Amino acid sequence: MIAGIKEFFTQLIEPGTRQSESDRGKALQIATAALLLEMMRMDERIAIEERNSIVATLRQQFSLDSEQLATLLDLAEQEARQASGYYQFTSLINKTCTADQKIRIIENMWQVAMADGHLDAHELHLMRKIADLLYVGHADYVAAKQSARQKTALPATTGQ
Repeated sequence: MIAGIKEFFTQLIEPGTRQSESDRGKALQIATAALLLEMMRMDERIAIEERNSIVATLRQQFSLDSEQLATLLDLAEQEARQASGYYQFTSLINKTCTADQKIRIIENMWQVAMADGHLDAHELHLMRKIADLLYVGHADYVAAKQSARQKTALPATTGQ
């Protein structure tokens, strides 16, 4: 099964390959979910608030029912565990998403990072790295952070 998922991503990332809109949409869902799950794990303690933030984000972003959401999270968990980096996720997002959609992903990642009430240095590092890989400019990065801060009610003095 893992080999099948890896092949699926490889086909979607390689230039010149043709995929259906449905396949691209599924791959985008997996890539987005995998990045959110990586953010949840970044501070080495998995808070229920972070998990709840991921579930709410994916349900709202992709209009998923409970069964679809569970399947997506399982696939994203498997893919994130097998990934050697973030390239397979970010390259797919870059290939598929508009600038506004990428900024929304960054904002969603900020919300997951802030869901437990604080920002860890590892979370900040991952945010900078993913924003750079998605070619999100600094002004948009900061605006996404501020928007997430308002939504999570995290005080401005917490973390960075």
